[in-house]
Amino acid sequence: MNDLRMSEKARPLLEAVIKHIAENVDPITEEFYRLGEGREDRWSYAPGQLELLETAKKKARESGLWNFFLPNSETGEGLSNLDYAYIAAELGKNPLASETLNCSAPDTGNMEVLERVGTPEQKEKWLKPLLAGEIRSAYAMTEPDVASSDAKNIATSAVLEGDEWVINGEKFYISGAGDPRCKIMITMVKTSPEAETFKQQSQILVPIDTPGVTIVGPMHVFGHDDAPHGHMHIKFENVRVPKENILLGEGRGFEISQLRLGPGRIHHCMRSIGSAEKALDMMLDRSLNRKAFGKRIVDLGKNMETISRARIDIEAMRMMVLKGAKAMDVLGNKEARIWVSAVKALVPEKACQIIDQAMQVHGAAGLSQWFPLSEMYVGQRTLRFADGPDEVHHHVVARAEVQGYQDSNDRKARVARSVGGRMFEGP
Repeated sequence: MNDLRMSEKARPLLEAVIKHIAENVDPITEEFYRLGEGREDRWSYAPGQLELLETAKKKARESGLWNFFLPNSETGEGLSNLDYAYIAAELGKNPLASETLNCSAPDTGNMEVLERVGTPEQKEKWLKPLLAGEIRSAYAMTEPDVASSDAKNIATSAVLEGDEWVINGEKFYISGAGDPRCKIMITMVKTSPEAETFKQQSQILVPIDTPGVTIVGPMHVFGHDDAPHGHMHIKFENVRVPKENILLGEGRGFEISQLRLGPGRIHHCMRSIGSAEKALDMMLDRSLNRKAFGKRIVDLGKNMETISRARIDIEAMRMMVLKGAKAMDVLGNKEARIWVSAVKALVPEKACQIIDQAMQVHGAAGLSQWFPLSEMYVGQRTLRFADGPDEVHHHVVARAEVQGYQDSNDRKARVARSVGGRMFEGP
């Protein structure tokens, strides 16, 4: 658990990824977003945007840089979670980097689910084009009318009628569902309301163009619609999909969630390290090259301490992410959930603070379209809700601490009783 070194076999891949981002992604990023400005249909890509992206993806595939996120898999590179953590930190430094290597959320989690539990038919129809980077996907769980951080509350229903599931309900903040390339959703539904608590939910594949699926519109984040990716509000009204579209089996939705959310949560945090690194680099560049009151900004106030704390926090986050990744490799996703929750509770909050400090050093321009800091901040602030809010993850960690403490005291008491002693004197 404490050996957090990257494997020797993965080091050349890391170097290749860094080279790919520098040579094929960074040079097109500004042009990609410039082309998208002022497009007539916000829920599409402007001419030339996807061509730029596909060119970078083609170069990545030709270099053997593809689907790194699948741990210990024959389909992808077969990296451990620990090795992928080092690579994902580099991907977090550029908003286009992940997609050029086919490592973008929510596709990563969806592909991992399909690979682990999908039938041969489901893999052929949906996993194959996802692995090829030909389509995008979404994960539809969160609902507007219930507290979805407690997944037992999920109310969207799926009733089996003959050979079809009939789905009715409402979802919101469904990330990626606005992308015209999004073709399939993994949808969390309630199929067995009379079953025991954790056997009531299932996950079903729903093509986004199925009759009855209505994209109401985008949910805004800090006033932004994040088009064309989007975080969509979706209604399911008598949506019919084949019986065989269920994943793994009826009542196994929670089981699939644990399979999906552990890696997904930590993948986000891996990329957050890169985002925080980029913010610190920008903070340094601005504070070293700009003067106020006769001094460089770096020499004003407590800015040197701010830079120090940012570096210390980044290294602390990095160690936590690496330890969480190693826990998944060694213990498995289920047993590593406490480590994953600790990482998820820590990293987005600290990354937000570092980006906020970088904005402060940049002055008013740090909030503007001239710099990517405001979008970076929105992404990290949103992550404090995505895949479970901070409070849920703190509860998971604290519950384990309480249980561990109680179990430890119980063991001491048992030992004391077995030798005729007492743990304490009392009435």
